[in-house]
Amino acid sequence: MSVQERKQRERAERERLIVATARELAEQQGWDAVTTRRLAERIEYSQPVLYSHFRGKREIIGAVALQGATEMAAAMRAATAAADGTRTRVTALARAYLDFAERNPAVYDALFQLDGGLPYAREDTPEPLKDAFAALLETLAEVAGDGVEPGLFTELFWASLHGIATLTRTRRLPPEDTERRVELLVDRLAVL
Repeated sequence: MSVQERKQRERAERERLIVATARELAEQQGWDAVTTRRLAERIEYSQPVLYSHFRGKREIIGAVALQGATEMAAAMRAATAAADGTRTRVTALARAYLDFAERNPAVYDALFQLDGGLPYAREDTPEPLKDAFAALLETLAEVAGDGVEPGLFTELFWASLHGIATLTRTRRLPPEDTERRVELLVDRLAVL
């Protein structure tokens, strides 16, 4: 291995460490606790090393969001692949989405609440974000209904899931009714 290859590998490993540490700190204490000073202390590198990878917290949030989008897409695809029948698949998709949001609140915030400097719903949207939407669309396109544009239906269904996730987490909706909300959403929106 050449010196340049080794340096590139070490740089990539430092970047993974920064992102993993930021994510861990955010999940434990919230995003306000994630500062370059605290990250530098935790990973035992100087702040200038952090800045050589990310220009600041915004870019770190963006990196966590991209990682989270990949994980969310995988979770939704795994859930739908294991489901038999259209209704079961759509329900499994909704549950997987809500489970991901509940288990990973800081990642969910990085994806959908915080400014990570990432463009959404544009040509230059990063692939992990496009793929997370595609994971929704793959299942929901088959239940959009005649004459309904599948992408638009997917946006509406996603917005409903996001509302359920966000309002439940902030205790504006009682969590014990989440399953009933999922059933109602599937029954009323999806053409089965």
